[in-house]
Amino acid sequence: MPAFDLPTRELERYRPDVQEPPDFDGFWRDTVKEAAQTDVLVSVRPAESGLRLTQTWDVTLRGFAGDPVRAWYSRPAGVGEPLPAVVEYAGYGRGRGLPHERLTWVNAGYAHLLMDNRGQGDQYGNGGATPDPHASAPGGPGPAARGLLDPRDYHYRRLITDAVRAVAAVRALPGVDASRVAAVGNSQGGGLALAVAGLVPDLAAVLVTAPFLCGIRRALDLTDASPYGEISTYLSVHRGAQEAAYRTLAYMEGVSFARRAAAPAHFGVGLRDTVCPPSGAYAAFNRYGELTGVDPRKEIHAYPYNGHEGGDAVQVRRQLDWLGEVLEPGPVNPQPG
Repeated sequence: MPAFDLPTRELERYRPDVQEPPDFDGFWRDTVKEAAQTDVLVSVRPAESGLRLTQTWDVTLRGFAGDPVRAWYSRPAGVGEPLPAVVEYAGYGRGRGLPHERLTWVNAGYAHLLMDNRGQGDQYGNGGATPDPHASAPGGPGPAARGLLDPRDYHYRRLITDAVRAVAAVRALPGVDASRVAAVGNSQGGGLALAVAGLVPDLAAVLVTAPFLCGIRRALDLTDASPYGEISTYLSVHRGAQEAAYRTLAYMEGVSFARRAAAPAHFGVGLRDTVCPPSGAYAAFNRYGELTGVDPRKEIHAYPYNGHEGGDAVQVRRQLDWLGEVLEPGPVNPQPG
């Protein structure tokens, strides 16, 4: 696929206007406050992963409406001191999978919490374990269109709230330095991490690649690929629902969350990405932190000949180096614990 979005020079200065609902801040303040009324941890149970150098726990936390949300918590075996933590959010249609799948951050010396995606996990990977008991509002069969006609019913209101609660959960777990917590994700996970950065004022860092839910209205004009394509398909059937859908999506806009974020930020984007068009990532990056009164540290890495995979392992290495400067990782014990 050739480059199809704006030319690179235009992307680098792309700062689109954002149509924010007047009650955007109040909507999210009330949503997060309501979810925080209960203790965040339900259970923390040791999990057998078959790994000798990593310890893992099966965590259940309370997310939106107090619903149970599953997660894997892992850390280097035999390391007792508090470690900086990485909270990772998975991509669209993916669940938390198996506990031995994602080891990069643990091997780099971080505590690691991988949150499950409620109501997802059946499209690829190794499944999830978190249902969505509120998925009955009108909308399409895929999560991107569930409850699309009202922001209070929309799937991403619940998933973003879960993501915020996951930060509270990792801070409550043993062996975590609560002052050094980073949010990380690719695609849908990148959109969730960016929302967390806008909603958790004391987040220590955020790393996003090819973020979903950024520049949503432009993305709907540019691509029919899922997940945006699921929204377009729904609107192609429900022809009078466009304005209601746009109103709902405005509450989930990643650029709006980016404007409110202050944590150091690391972005990655493939310039041939037809799943999450690069103009969305650049819009979030260029407007990142503008409402905070600070000038947060931020950088973006573009991959001109890559699509949704972006820089792949090259980008991960850049993330490791960058986060190692921002959050000093802990020691890794080479001996089995």
